[in-house]
Amino acid sequence: MKVVLAGAYGNLGAEIFKALLKEGHEVVAADIAERDLGLEGNFTFKKIDATDPETLKGLCDGADVVISTVGLTGASTKVTSYDIDYKGNLNIYEEAKRAGVKKFNYVSVISCDEKGAEKVPMLHAKYLVEEEIKKGDMEYVIYRPTGYFYDIAKVFKPYVDNGEMQLLKGYGKVKANVVDCPDFAAFIVEHMNDTNVTYNVGGKETYTYEEMAAMCFEAAEKPLKIKWAPIWLFGILANLPKIKKAGKHDIILFSKWTLSHDLVGDTETGEASFKEYIKSYFGKEGK
Repeated sequence: MKVVLAGAYGNLGAEIFKALLKEGHEVVAADIAERDLGLEGNFTFKKIDATDPETLKGLCDGADVVISTVGLTGASTKVTSYDIDYKGNLNIYEEAKRAGVKKFNYVSVISCDEKGAEKVPMLHAKYLVEEEIKKGDMEYVIYRPTGYFYDIAKVFKPYVDNGEMQLLKGYGKVKANVVDCPDFAAFIVEHMNDTNVTYNVGGKETYTYEEMAAMCFEAAEKPLKIKWAPIWLFGILANLPKIKKAGKHDIILFSKWTLSHDLVGDTETGEASFKEYIKSYFGKEGK
């Protein structure tokens, strides 16, 4: 089966890439830049800019399935989530449609359709893509992950290094069942031929953010110290001129959302243990 994978060289994309090749699929690895993943198999690289339809011409010709992981994940002063997540993915969708592709798979995010999410660009842009996909002509699979092991470790690490974790006051019991990227990638490939379905996907272990923080500090052999910040502080911080100028406004709003809402997927996948991952990560890097 020929699969176009947009965002093939991102963290999740690379795992999906590996899983597709493992299953013997032909892969068109599309991204803004190629990097050496040490992979072997039937694949070609296609340089694209999802915001520029001209770079997408011919991308999906002959493809059976398109999988898109395209999305803005960091601070940017040049583009927004609406540029990348929304317009970029719709450009890919339209090219897939033009090429006669039968199936479009999209990696979204859990809770993007909840009340209040429309005020968080990194959620709302993905929700808008979902709505367009559902109205379109192609069959679809939408995956909504709860979050990833490596994201929690990466976000928590500076706090562990500094010896003090910051959480939202009154929201210490908010919980999530984050998933390991290889497990999620395997799930995506396994279900990429399903028809018109949305999966809320998480891992097998559910913890509160307070419990996650405790795991990280314990693995780093440091005493847990939590600074409880009022939720309104995030709103003020997000709107500071220097924060906006640095392109961090949307990230802060997204962080505020994730730390104040349960993110528990009802479709659990994989056998990887978040607790064991944290032990390994901070045992090696956190000291």
